[in-house]
Amino acid sequence: MASVRIPALRHLATYPLLSAARLQTQRRWAQVHDVRFLVTKQPPQALLDRYREKLNQKAKDEGHGSIDDLKSAYADKIDAERKKDGIEYPIPTIPQAPETPISQPNRGPIPSQQTANAASAPPSASGKAAVQSLDEIVDVEKIRELPEKELTAVWRLRHANSPQKLCAVIPTSSYKAMEEMARKSPQFVLPVPHESQGAEIHFLQWTFDAASNTSTVLFTQLAEFKTRGEFAQPHTTVTHHLDLAEDKGLVLMQGQTMEDRGVQPEHAKWLVMCLQRFYGAWESTEAELDGSRKERADERKKLVEWFGSGDSRFSVEKLLEEAERIG
Repeated sequence: MASVRIPALRHLATYPLLSAARLQTQRRWAQVHDVRFLVTKQPPQALLDRYREKLNQKAKDEGHGSIDDLKSAYADKIDAERKKDGIEYPIPTIPQAPETPISQPNRGPIPSQQTANAASAPPSASGKAAVQSLDEIVDVEKIRELPEKELTAVWRLRHANSPQKLCAVIPTSSYKAMEEMARKSPQFVLPVPHESQGAEIHFLQWTFDAASNTSTVLFTQLAEFKTRGEFAQPHTTVTHHLDLAEDKGLVLMQGQTMEDRGVQPEHAKWLVMCLQRFYGAWESTEAELDGSRKERADERKKLVEWFGSGDSRFSVEKLLEEAERIG
């Protein structure tokens, strides 16, 4: 029997998760789709249908013959807003949920929102960080002087007041392994097993904010993204603070799961663990992997790369098989 390894994202509180055997018995219920097509190519038709009447009225009020004419008239402005201070990805970014500690600088308003947003939005500061920085959360200079054990205890206590919160202290080498892959493949999908309901697929996206010295991962249900497109709301955010990465060799991670998004804290913790494994964090802590573990690590890496490049070799079946082995 294979030995149990200590995860690289240390001190991350975990709940009992469904076993791999249970997930295996449930896979026959999981609906398998071409996920890359759903994420990258499907238009937000449901959203268009929902607002068709309002958009028609907007087009009429502004003297346009159709919704397509309205979209064409605003195309340059929308594109400019999305590119402004933003990071370009193959698909639209996911807007933040209420109270989520990250903004989406490359999200542009739809035409019907522009007038209202212009009237109500406060002026933005040039160069302002898109994410809350570490020194806005703790006294960085004080915790910098603490030994790792005490620093970890302080960080955990800082996030212990709610089961919806996530936190961890990560070795810099483990984080760097994840970041290297994330820079190349910032989007991926992960499964969450549900008793008697099979596996639910979740979409993740990495963003990087130099102003706050952070990286953030946003998770949303793939079904939510399929239905609402770029206006889907993430259920969980996880932010990595890099302020202590060089001198302390540690990266502080904190996150939150929204209560009204249909995702339980244990599911969010499962997603974070899978994130580690698929993006190579655990393997970075071992000088040498044996044959079977190296093979599995390589297969997980391939899936991330295939998904990001649109390679036809990616499949949800293969994703579920690797998730079973993790479980």
